[in-house]
Amino acid sequence: MKTATSALQLFARLTFAVLIVLGVLFWIGTARALVPVHMLLGVLFVLLLWTLAGLAARAHAGAGIVAFAIVWGLIVLALGMTQTRLMVGSTHWVIQVLHLVVAFAAMGLAERLAGFIKASRAAGG
Repeated sequence: MKTATSALQLFARLTFAVLIVLGVLFWIGTARALVPVHMLLGVLFVLLLWTLAGLAARAHAGAGIVAFAIVWGLIVLALGMTQTRLMVGSTHWVIQVLHLVVAFAAMGLAERLAGFIKASRAAGG
């Protein structure tokens, strides 16, 4: 399970890095045609987070952190899919910052889940 966890963690990190680069490009007003790619990668990232949550549950992580990861993934998806309709106008930057903060928290959660799985005796080799 540790090998699978390492692969998922790496894939989550790479996906997250691409998402951040694309997000910055959108924020400065370029590459708008890549928004669907960003959204697709965002869904993939949440699926990776949920997969890590599933492995963490299998490795006997607390139900609280597993449930939190599932709910947080839903928050990431909901905010990502609706953000263009929230606080439209000169205050939209608040939603953009919130989206960024929620995304970084999700990445931190993915790292924490992966760390738990790797440290678990149930993870094996």
